[in-house]
Amino acid sequence: MTVYKNAQASSIIYLHQGNIMDGTKKLHIAMFPWLAYGHTMPFLEVSKFLVQKGHRISYISTPKNIGRLPKLPPHLSSNISFVQFSLPHVHGLPPEAESTSEVPIDKVPYLKKAYDKLQVPLTEFLKDSNVNWIIHDFEPYWLPGITAPLGINSVLLCLFNASAMVFLGPPSALLGGGRKRPEDFTVVPEWVDYPCNVALKRYEIVNHQQCMDDVSDFQRVGLLVQGSQFVTLRACFEFEPDEIKLLIKLYQKPVVPVGLLPPSLPSNDDEGDDKWEAVKSWLDTKRDKSVFYIALGSEVNLSEESMHQLAFGIEKSNLPFIWVVRKRPMAEAQMDDNHLQDIIPPGFEERVSNKGLVLWGWAPQLRILAHSSVGGFLTHCSWSSITEGLKFGRALIAFSGASADQGMNARLLHGRKVGIEIERNELDGSFTSDSVAATIRRVMVEPEGEMIRANAWAMREIFGNEKLSNNYLDGFTRFIEEFEPSPTKRRV
Repeated sequence: MTVYKNAQASSIIYLHQGNIMDGTKKLHIAMFPWLAYGHTMPFLEVSKFLVQKGHRISYISTPKNIGRLPKLPPHLSSNISFVQFSLPHVHGLPPEAESTSEVPIDKVPYLKKAYDKLQVPLTEFLKDSNVNWIIHDFEPYWLPGITAPLGINSVLLCLFNASAMVFLGPPSALLGGGRKRPEDFTVVPEWVDYPCNVALKRYEIVNHQQCMDDVSDFQRVGLLVQGSQFVTLRACFEFEPDEIKLLIKLYQKPVVPVGLLPPSLPSNDDEGDDKWEAVKSWLDTKRDKSVFYIALGSEVNLSEESMHQLAFGIEKSNLPFIWVVRKRPMAEAQMDDNHLQDIIPPGFEERVSNKGLVLWGWAPQLRILAHSSVGGFLTHCSWSSITEGLKFGRALIAFSGASADQGMNARLLHGRKVGIEIERNELDGSFTSDSVAATIRRVMVEPEGEMIRANAWAMREIFGNEKLSNNYLDGFTRFIEEFEPSPTKRRV
């Protein structure tokens, strides 16, 4: 048994027996992310790093998802091939939809069924392309049945943190179905061996069940943990040492963190940032850390009543803010401009015009979070958004989007004292404008939030540390370069 020691911590990762490949060997690596922008972008970041180490990448997705990716610089583009597979038609999936941001949550199961049908073209590609490794997401549970006969190594890249993966548990729990009722997911699992508050609220697991198809997300993850050579995740020992060590025990195979993958600020030369110029001019007039930023991601769709409660809470906080309000998925009823305005209370923008900005649609989120006038971030708690907020040390106002890992992330932030969670009804997720306003003020200005603000600011040393991030990516790359399966698994 070989032992791998992480450069950033004293934790030991045990590796499978295997011959060591020449570290200079250049590999052909396929990337296969899930159909969501919060997944395609981190997969691209890992791809770019691997290319800089001399490896060749085939990045596989659908035309629209590939089309949304930013243009690569010339020195990278020659070694990344974008392989486009048309998404097969599935009855129930809206025409032209290719990502989670384009469908409401109850249509996501049809997107998963369509994604599963990519098994056919992917198999043909892998047979003909001499791929050494495939780095895949948590959805294609059928992939080990393809890669194993072909002698292709596979690694499950989870874009969740270690705390969320610990909560899901070992393959035996994921595949055994021991947790059947929603209430079973509202308690910390018995296998957790450190102090922990990470669990789901009942409304969160009920909501997430809407986006699972016949093969549950738990089964998908369990089969892929079992079928991969090792597991990597968007995590680091500096933030989750106990969680990563426990995952190694639970999985009984290598767990190699890829780091937090903090995004880079766009360069000042980037085009299409006219909206940013107006926002920057407004922010420049505000005091340091006085503004809070609100963004609920591309997939959270609150009811009109909930949007109004949130708006009233923002207004009652009486603090300067920027709120990004996005349009509904194309699968929902088409709204005219008047109906769009009904998403927020009538007259809201006029009443708050001296305090805040409402931005419709897209916003330059990284630029906003990086501005010195921004001190807090009201977030739906996707791990990508949290990473962006803590990269700049912004205190977090946690408002779980009630899907996937978002509820677990909200508890994690609250427990680590880098944010405070808005109080909500555990059964239906309802909340009041008063609880929104009170939480915003606690995080942003009140004395009891001073520790939260200080802790979040200190997180820049981890979440915004580019050197640390590159060290993890280096370790991940070396692991792939030096790993070779036993002779019985080599390609014939």
